Amino acid sequence: KVRSFEKTPSDNSQQINKDQAEEFTSSNKEIVLDKDEAVPRQEKMDLMGNREALEKDVNDVKTQDNKAHQHNLKQLCRICGVSFKTDCYKRTHPVHGPVDDETLWLLRKKEKKATSWPDLISKVFKIDVRGDVDTIHPTRFCHNCWSIIHRKFSNTPCEVYFPRNSTMEWQPHSPNCDVCHTTSRGVKRKSQPPSVQHGKRVKTIAERARINRGVKNQAQINNKNLMKEIVNCKNIHLSTKLLAVDYPVDFIKSISCQICEHILADPVETTCRHLFCRTCILKCIKVMGSYCPSCWYPCFPTDLVTPVKSFLSILDSLGIRCPVKECDEEILYGKYGQHLSSHKEMKDRELYSHINKGGRPRQHLLSLTRRAQKHRLRELKRQVKAFAEKEEGGDIKAVCMTLFLLALRAKNEHRQADELEAIMQGRGSGLHPAVCLAIRVNTFLSCSQYHKMYRTVKAVTGRQIFQPLHALRTAEKALLPGYHPFEWKPPLKNVSTNTEVGIIDGLSGLTLSIDDYPVDTIAKRFRYDAALVCALKDMEEEILEGLKAKNLDDYLNGPFTVVVKESCDGMGDVSEKHGSGPAVPEKAVRFSFTVMNIAIACGNESKRIFEEVKPNSELCCKPLCLMLADESDHETLTAILSPLIAERESMKNSELLLEMGGILRTFKFIFRGTGYDEKLVREVEGLEASGSTYICTLCDATRLEASQNLVFHSITRSHAENLERYEIWRSNPYHESVDELRDRVKGVSAKPFIETVPSIDALHCDIGNATEFYRIFQMEIGEVYKNPDVSKEERKRWQLTLDKHLRKKMNLKPMMRMSGNFARKLMSKETVEAVCELIKCEERHEALKELMDLYLKMKPVWRSSCPAKECPELLCQYSYNSQRFAELLSTKFKYRYEGKITNYFHKTLAHVPEIIERDGSIGAWASEGNESGNKLFRRFRKMNARQSKCYEMEDVL
Repeated sequence: KVRSFEKTPSDNSQQINKDQAEEFTSSNKEIVLDKDEAVPRQEKMDLMGNREALEKDVNDVKTQDNKAHQHNLKQLCRICGVSFKTDCYKRTHPVHGPVDDETLWLLRKKEKKATSWPDLISKVFKIDVRGDVDTIHPTRFCHNCWSIIHRKFSNTPCEVYFPRNSTMEWQPHSPNCDVCHTTSRGVKRKSQPPSVQHGKRVKTIAERARINRGVKNQAQINNKNLMKEIVNCKNIHLSTKLLAVDYPVDFIKSISCQICEHILADPVETTCRHLFCRTCILKCIKVMGSYCPSCWYPCFPTDLVTPVKSFLSILDSLGIRCPVKECDEEILYGKYGQHLSSHKEMKDRELYSHINKGGRPRQHLLSLTRRAQKHRLRELKRQVKAFAEKEEGGDIKAVCMTLFLLALRAKNEHRQADELEAIMQGRGSGLHPAVCLAIRVNTFLSCSQYHKMYRTVKAVTGRQIFQPLHALRTAEKALLPGYHPFEWKPPLKNVSTNTEVGIIDGLSGLTLSIDDYPVDTIAKRFRYDAALVCALKDMEEEILEGLKAKNLDDYLNGPFTVVVKESCDGMGDVSEKHGSGPAVPEKAVRFSFTVMNIAIACGNESKRIFEEVKPNSELCCKPLCLMLADESDHETLTAILSPLIAERESMKNSELLLEMGGILRTFKFIFRGTGYDEKLVREVEGLEASGSTYICTLCDATRLEASQNLVFHSITRSHAENLERYEIWRSNPYHESVDELRDRVKGVSAKPFIETVPSIDALHCDIGNATEFYRIFQMEIGEVYKNPDVSKEERKRWQLTLDKHLRKKMNLKPMMRMSGNFARKLMSKETVEAVCELIKCEERHEALKELMDLYLKMKPVWRSSCPAKECPELLCQYSYNSQRFAELLSTKFKYRYEGKITNYFHKTLAHVPEIIERDGSIGAWASEGNESGNKLFRRFRKMNARQSKCYEMEDVL
């Protein structure tokens, strides 16, 4: 039975093939004969001789039948199976490829990610069309199903009916094919044209096959010629005749476009694995529809991909002859463009370049108006838009900028490419404001100096590389306390719950009356809790990495225990600036804190997730309060630091709730006031000055007791005990005399107002001990062990002799006041060797060298951040070395230490092992970081701050 071939792609050829198929069927019936029927001999021989032609003819009929089936499939909806021949279903849509503009607008409005029909059909109808075959499945669907998809995503009641109870199931073509029966039923056949063989029968099957093949080949040739006329690329693409080597025909076919038959130019590969020039297939798809020109498989512009790199390298390595006249050079195909550009004759170059067909000369793209540029690039814009919607979520800007970036890199224009890449990454060609701020601070530029540099660079380069000052101030706000929100549970007593608190006046909240003590100072500070929050947020990455390093879950919310070291020190020699305001002293006080370590409780044990590697660096020493005041002025110091200490006391009994890593976490704080020198410890703990009979801030020993018992003492003082002793001193409950009362309170004479940890400041201990050794050197030069009674002039002469010799031998310049650097250089074996040159007695040489050697063995124990790891042997030998050191002082140097001893020698010999056993270190808890910060204070105040008393402290802080 011959089925309908109505509306096939080539009606004439299909009609002729239909006639041949009918005649072949009737002749085939004549060939199949009964056993008794006689067959003429000549016809039998013809049949036997043309068996091969018969098989080919049968295959042709099957092919035509499959094409008819495929044509019928094109008339049916892929989803519901209805025919497109009815009026209400004439509008159709492709099953594959990107969605139409109306659907795309709806999906973007609903914030849906799907941009292709296969995704939408799978979501709405639960049909996977990605594996469809065009010989089994239709390639389009009806507008009714399109409306159902729209109703689904617009969330409106579906008024469109679905013609079937379920979706269609498609089967391969068979003799009893439902598709072919359905489409042929009720369709009126066309009247057949009179056949050229009307009234005659074709004698042999071979003749009929020849006619069939001839018609088919003629149709293919016509189709190919039509496509070549469409692409019209003979003046643009290179012919295969230009190949320098005579390659095999099959190889030439593999490297040539299947449309224009030229060498592939910008080759692309379809989903059916055929190769074309990009411009050729895009033109064909636009004119002839979304099908592969070779096999008519559905193909869309977005389906085109670049072939594998190995094929492209083979293509680029082909040798071709230059088509330009009078140039017989053989070049690689990949370098043809570079070679062509080297020819100066524009006329010859345009043979295979773009030709302007008449009209005025073609203008360069950049010289056109915006409207003309849009018109010329409209096709490219459409392709880029389609690619962006399919591959990059509709981000056309990113696709275009990436193309521009690759073009710049290809031409080695890396400077422009770097600037473009910076813009693409959101950084812009200029520096980030935070980077500019870091540059300004690290180079110690004042605001006016930075502004001059900013204007100069902008004027010279024409670009804004550095950011203006207002951008720096905005960036600075995110780095200062008061930027991050937080909460205390329970709320802090007498502290505001407002978290947006930046720099505040150090005297805020201080009510003054006429009779009060005048406070002549300028002070600026942060609120303590806001400063701690800012420090923790700066350490967010270290805390989360610490959790990972300890194999803990990064979503643990605590409680985290934060140990904070507090430091306070006064600095002199701060010159006063001119301007209005109170007549402040030329001294300053700096209060700071350092986060030493953070731990988290895991069951019964505590795991330390962060520990400050350089606890004495100015980078981790956060300033909290700056004031222009004298550290000896007890009233001013109390007035400014009391609110700060009140905040600290409130934080001891509360927990901080702070978001870190996207999770609200809990923090508890432990405050340790260890960064104080002895002068300030006595000031804030209410003790008598350092010249007092009560020599130590850790124990109750007097100077006489300490000189008689140099080693064996223990820590007895505490802040709570000092408060109790102050109450006794204030009230005198036992009605004792002044001397008896002073002996009872052990030197407490004022109210303690800052809690400190009884400890030794390693830096000032080093300086104090070096000062004492400096005096010992002078006395050994003057042989005081022989004659203790000498005049001041003699002592002055010894000092001058020692200074001159140290300058000559050790390059140590004499100083009015001992500094840390001078102390480090002075306390060495080389210095003792130099001093011994001025001492005549060999016995004194040995005593002095042994004393220095013992000191150098003891010093690393209190200077190192972790003596148990850095110097465990010296830590074990410390008790023996300290006793031998004390023995030398009481024997060989008795002239100096009979009945007396310096404060730091006493602490060094008596209390170091006990402090290390309690805290693990002395050096890590020193005030060296605060001392380094003092240098920054002086530098910033001189170079960076505004020339005003009101604003200079704020700028420095």
